[in-house]
Amino acid sequence: MQLSCSNTELGNIEKRVILTDNLEAMALFGRHDEVLRLLNEQFNSKITARGNEIVISGEAGEVSKLLRLFEELLYLYRSGNAITMHDVNYSIRMLKEGKLETLHNMFSSSILVTARGRQIRPKTLGQFLYLEAIRQNFITFGIGPAGTGKTYLAVAMAVLYLKNKEVERIVLTRPAIEAGEKLGFLPGDLQDKVDPYLRPLYDALSDILGTETFEKYMAKNIIEVAPLAYMRGRTLNDSFIILDEAQNTTSQQMKMFLTRMGFGSKMVITGDVTQIDLPHCSASGLKAVQQIFTGVKGISVMNLTESDVVRHEIVSQIIKAYEQYEALK
Repeated sequence: MQLSCSNTELGNIEKRVILTDNLEAMALFGRHDEVLRLLNEQFNSKITARGNEIVISGEAGEVSKLLRLFEELLYLYRSGNAITMHDVNYSIRMLKEGKLETLHNMFSSSILVTARGRQIRPKTLGQFLYLEAIRQNFITFGIGPAGTGKTYLAVAMAVLYLKNKEVERIVLTRPAIEAGEKLGFLPGDLQDKVDPYLRPLYDALSDILGTETFEKYMAKNIIEVAPLAYMRGRTLNDSFIILDEAQNTTSQQMKMFLTRMGFGSKMVITGDVTQIDLPHCSASGLKAVQQIFTGVKGISVMNLTESDVVRHEIVSQIIKAYEQYEALK
């Protein structure tokens, strides 16, 4: 990216971002110039496309910030990522909050590349901090609403640790609350019985590893799945252990699970405390962890919010609307 600068009206400047080819121009302009239109709506400066150039004119301070914004988006693209409108909207928010340096750290924090060649990376500050917590702690709780990536990112980290030979296997578990942890009446062997409850984890692993590798790891027991009730009495060494839908554990189940921790292992516990399916007489084991583990070294509790939702933008609005409704009750 080359830059050129010229003075316009008093106090105003003009800067140009010169892109190397049409592909970069298409990525930075957006489909039908939607990125440029959005930026023109959000800022006072005038942003226009001229061939393979982006021209920014306006007040010096804002123009300089917008230049930094384009630098970060171009860095993201040149790192092998597609630029989505979520990336653009989130970058605008970080610019307005004065957090462009954090944005750069976030964009440069790629976890791994999927079997299909797609990079997995944090897309929000909350996700970035969540991943850092997993790296730095033995046990990490990821608590937040649907769409915040808490489960998918945990699975991606598990695969990364497995590929780097930092663990020998991945252990996945989930409370089968709909069946009251009594799976005997379901047809088939244990694998058949727990499949419906672990399907979201299977989907994530298949997407990251590729179906063939995922099935090979399952057959070799490198990836192990089991309902939470089957964890009792075990010690899990050299493993990356994920407990999903943890809001549906009781306090006793949560304690039982956490004490399965062995040497050379990591645990990630994910859940959404607004979607508890336990009977009303049972308290969620996930709700109390923030008080229980405050200040405990090696354990981190990360709270993701609607601002970390990376699904369709309407999902954030749905979550916010429900929160407002619950607050009035």
